[in-house]
Amino acid sequence: MTVFGTDLSEVADLAVSHAYLAGLPLVLGLLISLPLGWLALRRRWLYPPVIAGTGLLYTIPSLALFVLLPGIIGTQILDPVNVIVAMTLYTIALLTRTVADGLGSVPDPVRQAATAIGYGPVRRFFVVELPLAVPVISAGLRVAAVSNVSMVSVAALIGVSQLGMLFTDGFSRSAMGPILVGVIACVLLAILFDLLILLGTRVLTPWLRVVRA
Repeated sequence: MTVFGTDLSEVADLAVSHAYLAGLPLVLGLLISLPLGWLALRRRWLYPPVIAGTGLLYTIPSLALFVLLPGIIGTQILDPVNVIVAMTLYTIALLTRTVADGLGSVPDPVRQAATAIGYGPVRRFFVVELPLAVPVISAGLRVAAVSNVSMVSVAALIGVSQLGMLFTDGFSRSAMGPILVGVIACVLLAILFDLLILLGTRVLTPWLRVVRA
């Protein structure tokens, strides 16, 4: 089946690759940002360099980073690992401040109460602070997800297979059909990511539903 002259089975394969290249860095970036944000909050003197340093990562042009990474990490130019590493760095750049701000939004009396009943720093982080910071972190994660879906398409310029290939194919043939399909597919993928994050947030914050009710 074709739409605008584009084979939908091919689009589906490209969408799966695109979701992998955008989604895995989202998870990896979050896992790295959590300790970085926590450290920046716990050690105030580290906050400026950690937040500024991670934020500067986002100023690196994506195409330049895709091209430079093979020489830095020893991969081939077409290796999807380059895209995963680059997008993980961009995710860290977006999420580290969000994690620090989310953890910082937890009221001090809540921390003190958790400490008073015997929670150590690690248990308090996972049981009290992190769950309460989920709504703030989720908001940043949604921004990072949309950003990743958009930026991954640039990797088509170096030959990495994903939805961005539809753009390069359309430009090379002066055909609007593949470009339109690529745009629609990217938008739908971003919406899917957003819905999954919202669903995850809802599952992890059941007390918010009780409050609203």
